[in-house]
Amino acid sequence: MSVTNILFGTGKPRVETDDHPRTGIIDIGSNSIRLVVYQGPARLPAIRFNEKVLAGLGRGLAATGAIEKSALKTARIALARFAAIAREMECTVVRTVATAAVRDARNGSDLIAAAEHLGLTVETLSGEQEASAAGYGVLSAIPEADGIVGDLGGGSLELVRIRSGKIEDRVSFPLGVLRIGDMRAKRGKVLERHVARLVREAGWDQRGQGLPLFLVGGSWRALARLDMELSDYPLPIIHQYSMTAATITRLSRTIPQLSKPRLKAIPGLSSGRTATLADAAALLGVLMRQLGSRTTVVSSYGLREGLLYEQLNTVTRALDPLIVAAREEGRLLGRFPEHGDLLDRWIAPLFVNEPPATARLRHAACLLADVGWRANPEFRAERGVEIALHGNWVAIDAPGRGMLAQALSASLGGDLTAADPIGRLASPAAIKSATAWGLAMRLGQRMSGGLAGPLKRSRLTDDGTALTLTLLADDRGLYGEAVERRHAALAAALGRKPSLAIA
Repeated sequence: MSVTNILFGTGKPRVETDDHPRTGIIDIGSNSIRLVVYQGPARLPAIRFNEKVLAGLGRGLAATGAIEKSALKTARIALARFAAIAREMECTVVRTVATAAVRDARNGSDLIAAAEHLGLTVETLSGEQEASAAGYGVLSAIPEADGIVGDLGGGSLELVRIRSGKIEDRVSFPLGVLRIGDMRAKRGKVLERHVARLVREAGWDQRGQGLPLFLVGGSWRALARLDMELSDYPLPIIHQYSMTAATITRLSRTIPQLSKPRLKAIPGLSSGRTATLADAAALLGVLMRQLGSRTTVVSSYGLREGLLYEQLNTVTRALDPLIVAAREEGRLLGRFPEHGDLLDRWIAPLFVNEPPATARLRHAACLLADVGWRANPEFRAERGVEIALHGNWVAIDAPGRGMLAQALSASLGGDLTAADPIGRLASPAAIKSATAWGLAMRLGQRMSGGLAGPLKRSRLTDDGTALTLTLLADDRGLYGEAVERRHAALAAALGRKPSLAIA
């Protein structure tokens, strides 16, 4: 698989080969069956294909102990399609995993046999394996996560204590969203007492004091999607969206009052999830009280990503997923693969007092600096903003996306005043810093023509009064009118005077 670009002026093709293998994961869950095909850097491969079927294998399981015939039929059809898609996409590896419904149902072996007939080898994960995968999934996307992961599926709920990049403890409960409806239908606090007993007996009572609860699973993501709509949240990105205990209580009271047409009109909210929203909210509220957690953080990464992350070596795990993803995006969309890292090193002397967490955002911005070059010149800044705000990034929160968007907007010639919704995501101080990054990137790109040599041979320094660009004598010709304008713009933004030095 390769993409060929023609180098202007040479007539020679430049071939960029993407030799990353494709890996498919078929996840047979209690509520849905999904195929996801990944391809890209091992630390954070991109999703090339993603499709789910709401089979409802866990529906009625608590009462009958078996998967319903209609659900089995739906599952067989889904598995046949997914096996065919994986073959057509030439996946090097196809991993098929089954969770609580197949694990607990007396006829779960029927579905396993059907999958094996299609050439799939099914791994039936234990509750602890399921919990570990969910925990690793969160760590893969939020490496600094310190708290408890709650993975709500159709048939089970897993809790995982994560800290310092490791899993410390885990437990699985038969509390899937398809199992708790009957408990909620009974009078009194049946669900609350049942959850309290399970959590207490497992030794997890109040273990979330002072810690966030990281939410994994489609039902809890749907709950977050609903809150984003009701609160007019400015960024339609689920990952790292936060909700408080008070928010969950409010949602529990609001959901019964929402009509089906109102729920159907919410962007990104699957119709298959609306029926379980109330149950998911009720369970989350009870669980937070039992754990003592006051805040939640949604993770778009879970079991499937955790299965990939578990297989990585220590060195690869330690890579920053935001930087890995931004570098790959820059490689695929930009003109000069090495340009982003060089640009970051070139502008770094102007921002030596930035904390590491901020510096990594600047690095990501530099890696993405060239992603808008194919767009119409009038819309390059908009293209940069769109990629920053809506790109499938992880290990970055909403304020960080705002800074990334402002930096790319400034570097691509956009208005230096933060456009909506950037101003609602990042603070004025953060926007000011990001604007300076963008102007510095803009100067470096224009001066160097996007090439490595001029960046390596020049330097940019700030002595508190003058912003000095130092060039070699042989490179004096690089300082043309356009470069001079951008030099002056950056100096003005930093409150400095522009100065040119010849070495």
